[in-house]
Amino acid sequence: MQRCGMSEAQQRELWRRRARGETFAQMGQALGRDGGSIHYFLRLTGGVRPRVRRRARRTLSRHEREEISRGLAAGQRLARIARRLHRPRCTITREVQRHGGRIHYRAAEADQRAWANARRPKRCRLAMHRRLRRVVARWLMHDWSPQQIAGWLRARYPRQPDMHVSHETIYLSLFVQTRGVLKRQLRQHLRRRHMVRHSRRRLARRPERILDAVSIRERPASVDDRAVPGHWEGDLLLGQHRSRIATLVERRSRFVLLVRLPTADSPSIVRALARRVRTLPKQLRRSLTWDRGTELAAHRAFTVATKVRVYFCDPRSPWQRGSNENTNGLLRQYLPKGTDLAAYSQAQLNAIARRLNTRPRKTLGYKTPAAKLAACVASTA
Repeated sequence: MQRCGMSEAQQRELWRRRARGETFAQMGQALGRDGGSIHYFLRLTGGVRPRVRRRARRTLSRHEREEISRGLAAGQRLARIARRLHRPRCTITREVQRHGGRIHYRAAEADQRAWANARRPKRCRLAMHRRLRRVVARWLMHDWSPQQIAGWLRARYPRQPDMHVSHETIYLSLFVQTRGVLKRQLRQHLRRRHMVRHSRRRLARRPERILDAVSIRERPASVDDRAVPGHWEGDLLLGQHRSRIATLVERRSRFVLLVRLPTADSPSIVRALARRVRTLPKQLRRSLTWDRGTELAAHRAFTVATKVRVYFCDPRSPWQRGSNENTNGLLRQYLPKGTDLAAYSQAQLNAIARRLNTRPRKTLGYKTPAAKLAACVASTA
């Protein structure tokens, strides 16, 4: 970090602004640097703020070392110095012996040397347990998220604490390469393939007007509690060259359907969605919640074709269909930003949805959406 030429005060200000979600350019402007140097600095730490070192309470302070130095210069015995500082005699004896003896002891040099020698980088759990490290690496290569891996390990090995690890430890081992635990290439299997960890920022959307739109506030209460299957959330996933696909997520099981869209006009999108929804069992066709995008302006034709009522979220409120928002983030692991989605066939999209539906989810108690949906359908049949 010293290569960046940032003072400790500048580093503290950088981390404070980063916690507020500022961009590299905004942080650079505030600190009098360009965005590239800010990004370079953050890459050195993997985007993770280093832990601030603090002096332990039991160690000798700089003031106490100065008292020791003055006592030695006055020719006082070590026992007398120890009584004046209310310290054991052995503590003062070891301190003087470590740092040059009675003749060469200097308070400033002793304090600086003790501070440097106190650094003890502790090895993380993944570095100490090879079996655990291999299991984590294997499931990362299967596109599992660190949180899914941590939850699965606790469920799979409930009585083996050595096989438990937090998702934060996995993230730190991936982004802070100085740990030397997990290979840098494994970051390619994360949902978001950033070089550093990023702060979450909320992006506002411009409200759109849709004729005869039924507000989400009129949605029945039975939809909110997720007690009954068949209520869906939908949105579009955008790609390169204005390509897009439709994503549908069942609220109770988080089961996902992907629909290929040949064109971007609302009637074509509605026809493609209606064809896909009509293939579902009747008990899985109850309602659909969408955002304020004009791609579903022809929602009345969709309701006529499928008997599924459509509800629209409030403007700038994507959290009202949080299951779909989260799933779209998961899908970016398979369909990164900048991908031409028009190149994918419906069979390829079905294969991606199948992989996502067979991954364990924390919100389902680490069960898979496919198993959850099958149990829901069996219970309502």
